[in-house]
Order: sequence, then structure tokens, then C-alpha cells
Amino acid sequence: MGITENIDGNKVTVSGRVFTISNFISFSRVFIVFPVVYIHYRNNLMYNTEVIVLLIYGLISDYLDGLVARKTNTISEVGKMIDPISDKLCAGALFIYTVWLGWVPTWFLIFFIVRDVLIILGSTFIKIKYGKVAMSTMSGKISVNIISAYWLAVFFLRDAAEIHQFLLGLSVLIMTISFLDYFNRYRRIMMGAQFN
Repeated sequence: MGITENIDGNKVTVSGRVFTISNFISFSRVFIVFPVVYIHYRNNLMYNTEVIVLLIYGLISDYLDGLVARKTNTISEVGKMIDPISDKLCAGALFIYTVWLGWVPTWFLIFFIVRDVLIILGSTFIKIKYGKVAMSTMSGKISVNIISAYWLAVFFLRDAAEIHQFLLGLSVLIMTISFLDYFNRYRRIMMGAQFN
């Protein structure tokens, strides 16, 4: 027997629009990575004002795009794809850089990539089957914040080994929990649950 409730709670209007302010904000986030890496590396692995401003924009834009989409009633199928993909590309590239520097363990990057690839495969299958993109889970959004906190601690607090270890463990924990949430969401959608 199928599930008939909407697993996102209240149904929201989702448009097919591509060119929205919120989508632009999401898309622009990808372009902070290369300047951050370039400036940091050329500056003898030291951060400066430009790096800080770019990273602050990256963090703010991750909240701003969703807020703008909701306030302007411009939640879109494209936006539901661009936002998490921008997050994954930014985080992935920044972690590749810090793994290359030897500041983050390689196994963490592998864990991060495998988890995200599996989530993307599930989302792709939902898109193919139902013609729309499933929204991110709350635990997925929380995991982005914890992972960001871990990267920022490694990047800015080079000598804070205990903080690094704590945030590393917390990141792995919340990534695992959010993966299980995504898997459960995928399973319920496949059983017929409605979703935005």
C-alpha cells in the first residue's frame, strides 16, 4: 500500500522558472572557490581580507538563496537542483584543496564524495521517475553547516587540533544521519509519498 501524505508537510508552489534572483545567488556560490584557493596558495597559505570576504559571501549566500526563493515565491525545480549542487561543488573543491595541503584526512574526502554521489544518484532517479526534484532534508542542511564549521576550523584555526577532531567526528556523524534520512525519504517517495 502506498504512502499518500506529503513528506514535506505543506505543499508549496514550485515553478519552472530558471532566471530568478535566488538561482543566481546559488549559482554564484560556485565561483568563490577558485579565488579563495588561488589567493590563499599564492599568499604562502595565509588568508587575507579577500579570502575572508569571499568565504563570508559563500556562507551567507547559502542561507540567502532559500530565503529569497521563499519570500519572493520563486521556488523552482532548477533552484532545488542548483542549491545542493553548488554546496557540494564548493565543499568538495575546498576539501580537495585542504586534503592536498595535508590538513584534512583523505578518508574523510572519500567518505564525503561517496555519500554525495549516492544522494545524487537517488535524486536523479526520482527526477527521472517523477519529473521533479526532491527538496533537501533538514539533516542535510544541518550537515552542510557542520561540515562548513569543520573546514573553517581547519582553515583558520590551524593549531586547534582538538577542535578539528571534534568537528571531524561530528561531521561524520551528521553526514551518516543525513544519508539515512535521504535514504528513508527516497524509500518513502518510491512507495508513493507526495513531495514538493
